[in-house]
Amino acid sequence: MKKLITAYFFLAVLGLTAQTTSETSLVLASNTENMQVPLDTDPISIDETFEAAADRNEIPHRKLTNLAGVEEGYYIITGVFGHGKNLRRALRKLKKKYAAPGFINNPENNLNYVYAQYHPFGIEAVEACVSTVNPKSKDKWILEVEGKTEEKEIPTVQNKESLKELSNSIENNTKKSSDNASVKANNNVSPAKSKLLHRADQYFNKMWYAEAAKLYEEVLKKGKQNYSFEVIRKAADAHYLNTNMEKALQWYDFLYENYKDDMSADNIFRYAHSLKGTGKYARSKRLMRLYGKKTKNEDTAKTDYTNSRTSNEVVLDNILKTEHTMEIKNLAINSKYSEFSPMFFDTDKVVFSSAKDSSFFNTRRYKWNDQPYLDLYVAKINEESQDLKEAIKFSKKINTKYHEASVTFSPDNTTLYFTRNNYGKKLKRDKNGVNHLKIYRSTKVDGEWTEAVELPFNSDNYSTGHPALSPDGKKLYFVSDMPGSIGMSDIFVVDVLENGTFSKPMNLGPNVNTEKREMFPFISDKKLYFSSDGHTGIGGLDIFKAAYNETDGFQPAINLGKPINSKLDDFSYIVNEETQKGFFASNRSGGKGDDDIYSFRTPLVEEIPENLNVIAGVITERQTGTVMPEALVQLFDENNIKLKEMLTEDDGSFVFEDLQNNTKYTLKTIYGQYFDDERAVVTKENETISVDISLKRLKEMIAIEDGIKKLKTEMIHFDFDKSYIRKDAAIELDKLVDVMNEYPQMTIKIESHTDSRGAKSYNEYLSDKRAKSTRDYIISKGIDSERIESAIGYGENRLLNECNGKIRCSEANHYLNRRSEFIITNM
Repeated sequence: MKKLITAYFFLAVLGLTAQTTSETSLVLASNTENMQVPLDTDPISIDETFEAAADRNEIPHRKLTNLAGVEEGYYIITGVFGHGKNLRRALRKLKKKYAAPGFINNPENNLNYVYAQYHPFGIEAVEACVSTVNPKSKDKWILEVEGKTEEKEIPTVQNKESLKELSNSIENNTKKSSDNASVKANNNVSPAKSKLLHRADQYFNKMWYAEAAKLYEEVLKKGKQNYSFEVIRKAADAHYLNTNMEKALQWYDFLYENYKDDMSADNIFRYAHSLKGTGKYARSKRLMRLYGKKTKNEDTAKTDYTNSRTSNEVVLDNILKTEHTMEIKNLAINSKYSEFSPMFFDTDKVVFSSAKDSSFFNTRRYKWNDQPYLDLYVAKINEESQDLKEAIKFSKKINTKYHEASVTFSPDNTTLYFTRNNYGKKLKRDKNGVNHLKIYRSTKVDGEWTEAVELPFNSDNYSTGHPALSPDGKKLYFVSDMPGSIGMSDIFVVDVLENGTFSKPMNLGPNVNTEKREMFPFISDKKLYFSSDGHTGIGGLDIFKAAYNETDGFQPAINLGKPINSKLDDFSYIVNEETQKGFFASNRSGGKGDDDIYSFRTPLVEEIPENLNVIAGVITERQTGTVMPEALVQLFDENNIKLKEMLTEDDGSFVFEDLQNNTKYTLKTIYGQYFDDERAVVTKENETISVDISLKRLKEMIAIEDGIKKLKTEMIHFDFDKSYIRKDAAIELDKLVDVMNEYPQMTIKIESHTDSRGAKSYNEYLSDKRAKSTRDYIISKGIDSERIESAIGYGENRLLNECNGKIRCSEANHYLNRRSEFIITNM
C-alpha cells in the first residue's frame, strides 16, 4: 500500500499511506504522483483492450503500419494538415500546452497528422485523451502506429528555434516522395534509446515504479552495454521507491562501486536507507556520514570519509540496543492489499483506509501497483483482543471512485476531515499532469455525512493531506509540500476558528521537519506523533514523537524504537494515552499484504515508578576551560560492562538517565589528542549527580625541570616495602604510554626512589626493583624495550623533603619520597 500511498500522496507528493515509496509528491500512502485517471468517465481497467476502452469513451481511432522511422505506439491527434502555415501554427499552439508535440507524415496521402502527446500503450493514451488533452474537444482521435521500425527516440518540438527549423524543413520537403516521409522534429534529439528503455523511462516518470523496475531489469539483462549511470540509478530508484530494498541495494552497490563520484547526495541517502532496510546498519552509518558531507560541501564530500562516530550513529545504536516491552498484533481486517491510517471514531470504532475491493464485477485498479483504489472503512474495536472486526465501507457520501484516506474527527464526531484526489466533477491536474491531493471537510446532519468541501488552503499546484485534529478540535495538523516547506513533505498546522475558517498554515519547524519526508501526524495531549525518513531511524519511515510546551514549542523528535519501528516503513500511529493502546501501519515482513494495520498495547505509565536517578556533567579543556562538544562519554557498571554512551552536546554537556539508585558506576571520557578520563560515580535515589570533567592534552605531560626534560605524571607511588604496580600507578603509567605512542622517537630513563626508613643498601635494592617493575609494565603495554635506556633505583639518595631519618616525619611525608621519575633523553 505504501507504494499505492506513495503513489497517492506523493502521487501528489505527500502520500497518504506509507513508507519508502515516493519522495516527490504527497501520497495517500507514501508516494503517488502522476496518477493517470479518467476525469469524467468510469475508470479504465488495466485488463481492458485499447479498442474497447476507446470505443467505450467514444474516441475515434485508426491504425497505420510500416511508417518509416516512426516509433510504434499511440499518438493523440488534434488535427490533420498539409504543408504550410496552418501546420506551423498548430504546432506552435500545442507547444504552449504540451511538452512534446509533433507530427507524422502519411506517405499515402502526404498529409501531416499533428499530435499533442505520444504514449507507448493504448490504455494510457485513452486515459490521457479523456483527462488531459483538451477534455472537452470532440475533434481529437488516436492514431495507432504499428510495424517494424528503427529504434528512435520520439522527437519533440522544444523551442522557438527548433520550431523554426521544423517549418523550414516542411517547406523544403513538400515535393519529396513518400519514401522520405518520417516524423519531422527538431535536430536537438537525444541519443537513440531502445523501445524497452523508452517505455521504462515513461513508467518511471509517471511514478509507476513497480512496472518501471521490471522493465529496467529486462534492459539490464540484455547486456553490459546498458549499464550506464542513468539506467542503473533509475533501476535502483525504481526498486527503492517500490520498497524492494534487496533489489535496490543490489544496484546501489553497483552504482557506488562504478560511479561513486557521479552519485548525488540523494543517491547516497537512498543507498544508505536501502542498507538500513536490509539490516546492514554499520555500512549504512558510514554512508550517512558521506551523505552529510555531500549535503554540506560537494567538493569535500568526494574525499574519503572517516570512521569517527557521529551523534546520529550513537542515537541509532541506542535505538537498536533498546527494545520496549509491548504486545503487537496483526489484525484480522488486513487483506492482501493495503490497510493503513487508522483513526479513532466514537468510543469503540476505528476508521481506516484500505485498497481491498468490494466490487466483484467492476474492479477498479490503480496503475501504481495494480491495487484497487483507496476507500474508507469502519470497524469495531474488540476491547479484549484489541482486534478490529465487522469492517464495512464508510459513508457513500465520502467514498468515491478515486482515492480517499487519512481521516480525522472533531471531538463530538460531527465533523470529519480526510484526504482525496483533487477532484470536482473531474480529476484536476497541474501543468505537469500531476493530480495533487487535497483535504476535504464534511459535517454530519441528521445522522448522515454531507457532501464534502475542500479546505481553503488547498491548491491545484501542491498537495495537502494527512489531516489530524488536536484533542480539543482547535488545531488542524496536516502534511504538505506547499511553498515554505523545509523538505519533500512537511507537517503544518492551522487554527480552526469558531466561524469555521482557518488561520494561515504554519510550518512546525526543524525540530519536527527535515529535508526529507514527514507525514501521518497524530496529536495527543501535548505530544505529536508522526512518521519520517529524515530523522535518525531504523529504516524506511520510522515513527517519532515530539513533546510540546507553550514556551518552547515542539521539542526535538524522539524515535519510538523497536518493536514499533522496523527495517521497513512504519507509519500512521495513533494511541489512547490513558490505556496505552493503539494502532499503526507497517509493511514489515510477516504481514498479510502490502501494508497492514497492527494493534499494540504497552504497560501503563502509572505502573512504572518514576526514576530520577541521573548522572550529568560538562566536559571542558583543562588548560583553557573551553567546553568540548562531541566528546565520547561512556558509562560502565561495577563489572566494567558498558551500559550506555553518548557524545557531548554543543555546550559540552552529557546526561545519563534512568539509572539504578545508590549504585557505583564508572564514567570514561575519550576525546582525540587528550588523555582518557576515568572516574567512579555513585548515584543517589532520585537525585542528579553532577560530574564536571576537564581533559588534559597528551603533550602537557612534557615539562622541563632544572633544565631536564621529563614526562610529568602524577606521582607513581608504591606501598611500603613493595615494588608491585598499584592500580593508581597503572593509570598514570598508561598516560605515559599514550605519550610515547604519540611521539615514536622518544626515549626515556626511569629513576625510582624510596623513603629513608630501613637500611640504605636495602633501599637501593628495593628502589631498583621498583624501577625494573615500572620498566616491565611499560614494555607490557607495547613500548619497545630499546626505547627505555635505563631503569635504575637510587634508594634514599634523592629525597624530596627533610625526612632523612634524623627527624620525626608523618607517613604522608615519607610517602612522597617513594616514587618513580621519567627523564626524556630523546624526542
